Amino acid sequence: MQWFMPGLIYRIYEKKLSSEIKNQPIPKHIGVILDGNRRASEKLGLGYKDGYRLGAKKLEEVLGWCWDLGVKVVTCWVFSTENFSRPKDQVDTIMNLATMYLQRLREDKRIIKNKVQVKVLGRLNLLPEKVQKEIKKTEKATEEFSNYRLNVCMAYGGRAEIVDALKQILKKANSGHINLDEVDEELISNHLYTDGVPDPDLIIRTSGEERLSGFLLWQSAYSEYYFVDVHWPLFRKIDLWRAVRTYQRRQRRFGQ
Repeated sequence: MQWFMPGLIYRIYEKKLSSEIKNQPIPKHIGVILDGNRRASEKLGLGYKDGYRLGAKKLEEVLGWCWDLGVKVVTCWVFSTENFSRPKDQVDTIMNLATMYLQRLREDKRIIKNKVQVKVLGRLNLLPEKVQKEIKKTEKATEEFSNYRLNVCMAYGGRAEIVDALKQILKKANSGHINLDEVDEELISNHLYTDGVPDPDLIIRTSGEERLSGFLLWQSAYSEYYFVDVHWPLFRKIDLWRAVRTYQRRQRRFGQ
């Protein structure tokens, strides 16, 4: 019966964590940096394509955990502007998966039941046309939903986001629609990709790396960070529970 104990212990610990966090404040917005797909595939003795597929399936699973907790906004970073420099076969694999999963999102019964609005954030013009078409279809299919929000960051970079916001503001200033004296933090926030979405309360990065790498640079000024030494496809429910528990134990002063 030794084989039974790890699963039993896991379930007991999961139940303990769940009871600890369920009556405490839950983050309204969680950002996730999905790191470690290729390293997970190496660890499991699989090809890198299998690592990406496992990572995509894991995202579906984690979204369910977040919605069960009542997290209103989830922002996940799946592909950066820098990732275009990876070998072509790797980029093509990710784009093919994105095409498939964007279609699955708009057909997902959980998306429809929970009324989850899906938005894709980034320099979308850099993405292949087939991906852009699926983005438009998925955003259109969910645009009326308002209970939850899922932001998928693709061709995304935090610096690029700020540059794009400033370009919009300068363009409006040059046309006389904005006076430069009116430029403040709120105006800049309103021109970011995340306009209308509250800043993240908690940002999780997997795979043991302890940096943001440009993720939500502007929005994360007062976010709590949680770095976990687990590759993304191997991320477990107890890892999410631990992250939320850590968030709940911190005193958020917002500079006061």
